[in-house]
Amino acid sequence: MRSIKTAPYGSWKSPIRGDVLASGSSSPTDLTTDGERVYWLQLLPKEGGRYGLFTWANGEKAREVVPKEFNVRNRVHEYGGASYVANGRTIYFSNFADQLVYRLKKGARPVPMSKPGHRYADYVVDGKRGRLIAVREDHTTGAKLAVNTIAWLATDGSSGGVLISGNDFYSAPRIDPSGSKLAWMTWNFPNMPWDGTELWTGTLASDGKVVDRKMVAGGREESVIIPKWSPDGTLYFVSDRSGYWNIYKWDGAKAVRVAAASAEMGEPQWGFRVSTYDFVSPDRIVCMYARKGVWRLGSIDIKERRLSEVKSPFTEFACIWAADGSMFFLGGSPTQSFSVVRLDLKTGRSQVVYAHEAPSIGEGFISIPKHIRFPTTGGKDSYGLLYMPKNQDFRAPRGERPPLLVLSHGGPTSQTVSFLSLRVQAWTSRGFAVLDVDYGGSTGYGREFRERLAGKWGVVDVDDCCNGAEFLAKKVVVDGKRLAIRGGSAGGYTTLCALAFRKTFHAGASHFGLSDLTAFDKTTHKFESRYLDKLVAPYPKGEKLLKERSALYSSDKITVPMIFFQGLEDVVVPPSQAEVMVKSLRERGIPVAYIPFKGEQHGFRRAENIKRAFEAELYFYSKVFGFALPDKVEPVKIWNLPRRR
Repeated sequence: MRSIKTAPYGSWKSPIRGDVLASGSSSPTDLTTDGERVYWLQLLPKEGGRYGLFTWANGEKAREVVPKEFNVRNRVHEYGGASYVANGRTIYFSNFADQLVYRLKKGARPVPMSKPGHRYADYVVDGKRGRLIAVREDHTTGAKLAVNTIAWLATDGSSGGVLISGNDFYSAPRIDPSGSKLAWMTWNFPNMPWDGTELWTGTLASDGKVVDRKMVAGGREESVIIPKWSPDGTLYFVSDRSGYWNIYKWDGAKAVRVAAASAEMGEPQWGFRVSTYDFVSPDRIVCMYARKGVWRLGSIDIKERRLSEVKSPFTEFACIWAADGSMFFLGGSPTQSFSVVRLDLKTGRSQVVYAHEAPSIGEGFISIPKHIRFPTTGGKDSYGLLYMPKNQDFRAPRGERPPLLVLSHGGPTSQTVSFLSLRVQAWTSRGFAVLDVDYGGSTGYGREFRERLAGKWGVVDVDDCCNGAEFLAKKVVVDGKRLAIRGGSAGGYTTLCALAFRKTFHAGASHFGLSDLTAFDKTTHKFESRYLDKLVAPYPKGEKLLKERSALYSSDKITVPMIFFQGLEDVVVPPSQAEVMVKSLRERGIPVAYIPFKGEQHGFRRAENIKRAFEAELYFYSKVFGFALPDKVEPVKIWNLPRRR
């Protein structure tokens, strides 16, 4: 019989140590298909945080196909995405170190085929003309901002050029099955792709140029995303003109909604090659869709215009593709990490064909989240995933309530995820409760919910995180005197604002978070350089409001301990954003710690840094909330930390 020990929350010994967390903290991403073969990228923390390209086909084992000295990742929009395309026996991919495009033929070595200073993403093979068509980001002009176009590269690397130009951004070039038409997305400042985009089509002339160009959908107030050609050559896309991202088709004269639903069938285009649906046949679509933040798989009968659920044991999905009577996707659940999945559309059976190798964690240490709704400011509701402490070997002393860790996700146009995350379980298995908040502005709930943040970033998101924590404290679910908040990037901004402008939390952790909005448009990359125009106000016209919403200018209001984590090569949120805050808090006598990482960008990808970041944050909370750690970890220098009696 197992002996269960009694110990304070936070001090429980967990099998999810820092090294375990580092080895199991990556998920497959950017999945696509080439015929019956499936490809995806996998982050490899133990190999310097590089991305490897893997493939699988029925009857085979998953294997890596690009030599290990290459890191398959581009920096278009800095976040990258769609860094490769497979075409039969040839693969074309971007290499992170030099941002060149390489051609890899089976049995040969990769050969470079582009010029320095040009970054490429979102490739499509134009077989008729022996070329790649892709989004190009030109950094050779000497201009402050890179120049984005849709361009082409000869597949032998001999030549290239620009096809479409003139707008600020482009994505998703897609060739129809006949090879005679091209569709693409475009948008201009100050919009982000979830605000308003345009979908265009054109004819590919005999000389390869795009003629007879025509805008078929979209505008400044309509987000049109994910264009795809059906097997019979009909153009489909996702639009939020109804208030939800639904699937439409272009009948040659107008857009027709394929299946009306108060559900999201799209997700924000932070990277390239977002795919939330695909074609089983000209008359059937498989897709993913969300109602009030809860995702499911679906099937659409195009003739009947009817959406029906496809039963699945998974709760999170991405990269939907159909091939050979099967549906391929990335899927996960509260007990399954994000994995490559094949679902047989005839039998309904699913098969995990690849899951990143990670140490097995027993069910007795896995906390299953509950999707909760709670009241927030203005008589509205917000949502989140609540994880309660879970460790089969421990219980807390009678009457003790767990400390709460509130997670404010990045984006801010993003959403919480419910698949098995060791990053969350590392906390709950030690005795923390975790609330992962879908604050106003999150996706998965429709455009109205997404636009709650318009002009109110630093207010609505902060209110929702604070109200979620206070809701649980009032219900006596958690210890109302040990509330902490943490977040990365935009979530780090929310964390800083919550600590500067509210009195709900008693500690916080900012991972590469924004502290000064007035500096953001001067220092960040092109893709997000006008993001604040709608979230808060444009600079310099709105400088006063931007300062009011910046924690840096109200750092004197932060009175609780904080820890900061920062990649020193981050160009999205530069190190100065953290360092000015650390200096300010340190000079005022507030307990503060700072952990910088050399060689890391926006997010930590190296195993040793993932391990260090977790252990440092755990050590920090142990000192702030006064519990002992069962394992020895490297100490953290915390300035101004008072001695406990």
